Amino acid sequence: MKEDILESLRRSLLTRTPLEALPDEIWKRVGVLNTWGTNAIEGNTLTRRDVERLLLQGRSVGNRPLNDVLETIQHERAFRGLSSRLKAPIRMVTALEFHEEVFHGIDPEAGMWRRVTVFIQGSNYTPPRAEAVVPMMTEWEQGYHQREVTGDPILPLGAWMHHRFESIHPFGDGNGRVGRLLLNLHYLKHSWPPVHILPPDRDRYLDALEAGHSGDLSGLEEFLRGAMSRSLLDLLNLVGTAKDELRPLPHFEQEGPHSAKYLALRAGQGELPAIKRSRVWHTSERAFALYRELVGRG
Repeated sequence: MKEDILESLRRSLLTRTPLEALPDEIWKRVGVLNTWGTNAIEGNTLTRRDVERLLLQGRSVGNRPLNDVLETIQHERAFRGLSSRLKAPIRMVTALEFHEEVFHGIDPEAGMWRRVTVFIQGSNYTPPRAEAVVPMMTEWEQGYHQREVTGDPILPLGAWMHHRFESIHPFGDGNGRVGRLLLNLHYLKHSWPPVHILPPDRDRYLDALEAGHSGDLSGLEEFLRGAMSRSLLDLLNLVGTAKDELRPLPHFEQEGPHSAKYLALRAGQGELPAIKRSRVWHTSERAFALYRELVGRG
């Protein structure tokens, strides 16, 4: 996904409304999607419908583990609280606070650095020993701020800070959820919307993190650009103009020489900004025009 396309979509969104001025009902919807996705890829048993019932309707969900319900409620509260953190720098203590918020009453070591060696299931990478966590988190904080001050591009910087945090793996459990909260705080501080990592993304996301341990962050950067395109398209569909209404790809066959099948291929490759709904790719007039201008031919 070309960053020029993302930047243009972002400008269109911010022209409509600053992120902090999005209506509360939109933030509720965004919080539900983010919370369901980030927990589901870690094994939480609540379905998306369960999460909507719990968080939007305020109704209980039956036959689900109490801890799964608690971490859903507490994660959504932490996510909705990101807006109150925008003026403060991202620091080590921010990670500790997120961990305490999400896992209070669930993990007896909530808000504490790990004290044992841990392993990442399915990975050949082994995180540093426990005694190295605080020094490496100190380097993470300093490195992030140094890159921020010297003007690293926002999207690659997000990939770096997220991968570095996950590599340190500073908590006994919950590193992914805290790392994704930190990543979205980074985006929001720089006027980019939060991204959502959903169950269909899990394998590609984990593969990108794994590749990063060998020094190649290109896969993670590309994955996060694709996730960002979905966030931008979704929000523009809600607050934008008629040019931002999401339509299935066959609608766009009449505007160019390519078939819906070809456009779906380009969407799957991450070249055409699109969202898959009910197994059908959708995009907007604005995104399609940007794709044709900057990527497509004919």
